[in-house]
This record gives sequence, structure tokens and C-alpha cells, in this order.
Amino acid sequence: MATPILPAEHFLSQGRLDVLVSHGGAVDTTTLAAHDFDVDNRTGFMPPHAPPARLPQHWDVWERVLEKAQVDRIRLGSTPDLRDEEKVVSDKWREGVRTLPVLPVDDLTKSEVVLRRAHHVLAWIMHFYIHSLPPDAAIVIPRSLTIPLLQVSHHLQLPPVLTYSDDVLYNWELPSSQSFPTIDNLKCQTTFTGTRDEEEFYLTSSRIELRGVEALELMRETMDEAFVGDDIAVRRITEYLHRMATVIDELKELLMRVRDGCDPNVFYDQVRPWFKGVDSSPDGKRWEFEGLGDEELTSRGIQYPTELSGPSAGQSALVHALDIFLGVSQYSHASSITGSEEKKKSFLERMQVYMPRHHRNFLNHLLNNPRPLREMVKMHGDAKLSDGYNAAVGALKAFRDSHIIIVTMYIIIPAKKGKTEVGRGDSVDAPLKGTGGTDLAKFLKDVRNSTRDALLE
Repeated sequence: MATPILPAEHFLSQGRLDVLVSHGGAVDTTTLAAHDFDVDNRTGFMPPHAPPARLPQHWDVWERVLEKAQVDRIRLGSTPDLRDEEKVVSDKWREGVRTLPVLPVDDLTKSEVVLRRAHHVLAWIMHFYIHSLPPDAAIVIPRSLTIPLLQVSHHLQLPPVLTYSDDVLYNWELPSSQSFPTIDNLKCQTTFTGTRDEEEFYLTSSRIELRGVEALELMRETMDEAFVGDDIAVRRITEYLHRMATVIDELKELLMRVRDGCDPNVFYDQVRPWFKGVDSSPDGKRWEFEGLGDEELTSRGIQYPTELSGPSAGQSALVHALDIFLGVSQYSHASSITGSEEKKKSFLERMQVYMPRHHRNFLNHLLNNPRPLREMVKMHGDAKLSDGYNAAVGALKAFRDSHIIIVTMYIIIPAKKGKTEVGRGDSVDAPLKGTGGTDLAKFLKDVRNSTRDALLE
């Protein structure tokens, strides 16, 4: 028999009051009923099984078009050294997209998992199509993409653009001999460049999501103890908060490990430009959706999208959950931190629109917790509890410090080398934009500083 991790007399091993025990003797964990929000207790916001690799046969033509873009190595249209033969390959591929039949999506709606795959495939095709165009070309998304993508997005309540979930949460597969995702066994399904650098960029976030599962469990345990609210509960919550600080430190270490497999120049020049949405495009060129006024869309009330940012780490529900749980969101999600002068809503609040709707519901559930952790810590006035809380918030602030370091290495320094940003020719004198359309450096520092402001004195 395995030796217990904690001795029987340790306070974490002590029995609890009957208030949390059901008739069957099991602890009631309904304070965070994660299964209602598509959050797995083993894999968190990532699914416990590999996402489907292909759509059903009726929609396989979309899969073949996406596959051909990757096999043919479709290049960015603004690549300075683009050869004539590469331009011809891109032109022919885009012509193939324009001549696709407009496929109905009603049968796709029978499965959320299949709908996610459809969004993944169609959004990737759209980004290949837009960013392989010559820089001076108008951006007109063909009807063969517009109608199914907007319908699928409408069903999923997602914007019709690449999101973090398309690049990270639902963009992985496993070796044939394995059936469960871990930090060490993931591979990417889809990339723009076919490079290890791009794959490692996505998988770094996937690994953070998986390691963050323990933080979600600590949230649940803390909320259950807060319901009891006695002295034992306070001691346990203190312990959980110190443990959460350790977990967040490990998330920071995983983030910094992106340097081991992703070269900053490859990312900046070859990978990042593919992510851009309307918000992050320096020329502000409008995306025209052909067929937007067709009956298939107007009958469902589908209009021109109001959100067309690219994928962003700001769309990770895990980081939002940490903010909300620790009571940092009242600072980091402040209405003043919009990320740009054009936006009126806080950037992190706006990024929740890009999350799977069940994950948004999870965050709303967490936000409406009747016993907010920060207020409980302040009310108790317990020095050790406050220290545990500050340890967790301090770790989150350090995580954001590391994010600034990575952004500096992968975006700011390459931009300052005298280049213009590949993709749409950003001026190095203009504020660098994040893929979510933010004034990148200022936004990240504002969020980091607001996290620091949440520390209790």
C-alpha cells in the first residue's frame, strides 16, 4: 500500500463537518460543477480526447482544400522574395476556394465537436486565403467560405475568424499508441508553415492549459472550504493558495520554455502575420464577406461581424479564471484597459467573446461566486491567509512579467531591427499591435501593473 502523502494528524487530513457531505458520504462539489461548462477535471479547458482530424465525408472537400494549402506551402502574399511560381500556386489555390460549392451546414449542428472542427477548417482556410493575397489586393472572402463559416460561427456563438481555441484547444493530436493528452505527447493538427517553431508556439499554450488543471481544482476546493468558513477552512484555503502560487510559477516556466523550440525571427516573419484579423492589420483594410446579404444568412439574422481580431493568448479561459478567482479581474479587466483608443470595452472582457460559449459560462459562474475569495481574505484579517493570497497574486504578476519578456523577444525586438512587419507592412515607428488589435507594449504593462495593484497590504 502506498504511503500517505500527508500524516493522519495533518490538518488537511482532518475530517470535515457534515455540511459538505451528501447522504452517500461523498463531498459536495457543486460550487464549481465543471462538467456543466465543458471543463474536464483531467484536462481542464482542453478536451480529454483528441479533436476529430477530419469532417464527415459530405464536407471533406473543405478538408482537402485546407490540406492542399499546407502541402503546397502557400506563402504570405507580402513575402519580399516571393517567386513567380509561388504566386501561381497561391492564385490557383485561391481559385479553387472560390469555385467550391456552398455546402449546407444544418447536419453539422447535431454535434458540437463536429461544429468546432468545421469552424477550425473554415477559419484556417479563410486566413490562408486572405494573407496569401498580394498586399494591394482587396480582401473579398468568397461566398463558398462566407456562408458556411458565418452559419457555423452563429451556431457556436463565435466570431468568424481564427481564435485561440482553433489554434490551441482543438488543434492537437496524439501518437497512435496513446489515448490521453499529457504535457509531453501532444502534436499539432494544423499549421500555416509546417515548421517546428509554429508547432511549439501552439503547444506551449496547450501545455500551460494542461498544467493549469491543478489550479482549477484548487479553485474548487477553496470555494468548498469558503462555504464552511470555519478556522479549519481558513487554514486549508491558506495552504491551497500557496499551492496555487507554485502552480502559477510552473505555468510561467512552461511559458518561458517556448524559447527552446520556437525561434523569434521565424515566429515574427513567417508565423505571426497569418494570425492577423481586421483589428491588427496596420492598413485597416475592411474584410468583405461575399454573400452576406443572401437568404441563408439574413433569415438567421446574421450580419457583418463586429469582432474580427486574430487569435490571442488573451482568449485563454484559464488565465481569465485565475484573474476572476483571485479577484484580480476588477483591476486587470478595468474598463480603462481597452488596449486601443478605438475600443470602449476592456480588452480582456472583449476577448471572452472569442472563447467557446461554455467556457464563457464557466467564467460567469465563477464571477458570480457568492463568497468571493478576495473579500473573504480581507474580512478574516488573518495574516497567514493574506500571505497566501498575496503569494498567488504575486505569482500571477510574475507570470505576466514573463509574458512581457516573451513578447519583447518575439515581437518588439524583431520589429526594432529596422524591419517592417511582414504581412501588411507595419511601420516600426507606429505602436506595435497585438493580434487582438492592442497597443501591445502599453497594454501588457497596464495589465501587469493592475495585477500588482491587487496585492493586499
